[in-house]
Amino acid sequence: MGKLMNQTLESVQASVQSQKNLFQSGQTKSKAFRIKMLQKLADQIRDNEKEICHALKLDLNKSETEAYVTEIGFLLEEIKFTIKHLDKWMKPEKVKTAKIHIGSKGVRIAEPYGVTLIIAPWNYPFQLQLAPLIGAIAAGNTAILKTSELTPHTSMLLSKLIGYTFDPAYVAVLEGGVATTSFLLDQPFDYIFFTGSVPVGKIVMKAAAKRLIPITLELGGKSPCIVDDTANIELAAKRIAFGKLVNAGQTCIAPDYLFLQKRIRESFLDELKRKITDFYGENPIENKEFTKIINARHFNRLKGYLSDGVILFGGETDEKSLKISPTLIEPSDLSSPVMTDEIFGPIFPIIEYDDIQEAIDFINSRPKPLALYLFTTNENIEKQVTKSISFGGGCINDTLMHIATPYLPFGGIGESGMGAYHGESSFQTFSHFKSILKQTNRFDFNFRYPNAKNGLNIIKKLMK
Repeated sequence: MGKLMNQTLESVQASVQSQKNLFQSGQTKSKAFRIKMLQKLADQIRDNEKEICHALKLDLNKSETEAYVTEIGFLLEEIKFTIKHLDKWMKPEKVKTAKIHIGSKGVRIAEPYGVTLIIAPWNYPFQLQLAPLIGAIAAGNTAILKTSELTPHTSMLLSKLIGYTFDPAYVAVLEGGVATTSFLLDQPFDYIFFTGSVPVGKIVMKAAAKRLIPITLELGGKSPCIVDDTANIELAAKRIAFGKLVNAGQTCIAPDYLFLQKRIRESFLDELKRKITDFYGENPIENKEFTKIINARHFNRLKGYLSDGVILFGGETDEKSLKISPTLIEPSDLSSPVMTDEIFGPIFPIIEYDDIQEAIDFINSRPKPLALYLFTTNENIEKQVTKSISFGGGCINDTLMHIATPYLPFGGIGESGMGAYHGESSFQTFSHFKSILKQTNRFDFNFRYPNAKNGLNIIKKLMK
């Protein structure tokens, strides 16, 4: 065992060092190289679409449609957007200078950090591994990818595809479990990008702090969804059912619990039940297209939540297939585990409210959520909610879709994460913006020097 651990550590160290050597050569920094690498990545994704869908089916029982929309198509769209705008993002940005710098020029230059580490979770194991890589490549970095051991088929396929596409001194995949991750976190990376749970995020941040490595944390938490009595009930129910149940609820930005205004509670629940049945049939467990829970540990964790209240709909479980039916539950206690833990499954707590301030106060009493969803046609309610609650991002009258536009940064706040990516934000995340002031030699201001007469008075006038 000790010999195997030493071999793992040696391979990790060798991989990091080879990437440091390549980065120092300057090869990754040209625009032409970055675009070529992004195009190669897109080609591999297109050419292996069937294999990607098959791996995701084996690991999570994802349907082909869900696999394409949430993993494959998402990445291809992100790469296309990045290539289109990369020239603009890379150009040095001229900035104004202060009065005391008359004759000078200021510029911000985006430069890559160097060797980056990208750690992916299991719930969207292909997309969440490669979406940050797009930003790392676009910004001119090298990258080591740490795949999730909980999705072995996708991990193996990623290793194969990346190994075929890139020189490992440029982009490499390192498979393995906790030991591999621990070894990686002890290496002198220039940037770390982590997507996963809050507890593991704290471990990653602690390791990064030891070396003062900059970091992005994409975490999770309990994302609320609010529906008031002005909402379009039929459309809201359809969009909420989709957002909650895609990937069987194993989505970091899935609605975690549902606030319903008392006047529309029963009519909305009736419509939500209809939509769930329309999507997945009378017996979702028997539906071959319905995603399974990742493993027995998470299945049993979710099954435990079913005793935290009164089941209003669903509640069926199948240990053999690791499936849990879409379930609506009225919590018996707002401090029970189903209302304090991130659910990450197809279980949906229902809470009613009279006045919107009740929902606002409850949400603000909890850690800041990664996402928030509000269904209303009342603009005053919209303003009240968005101004009163701090959250990573979200939608008005929809769910999940804010993650699908490259024009909006995606990220959390507080316990739900730090930093953002997608589109230009990905480029910015993986770039250090170097500030340069180019001073003129045609003249000089003597008042700034210590032997100047009345220098301080002149400086005070200029800086007021």
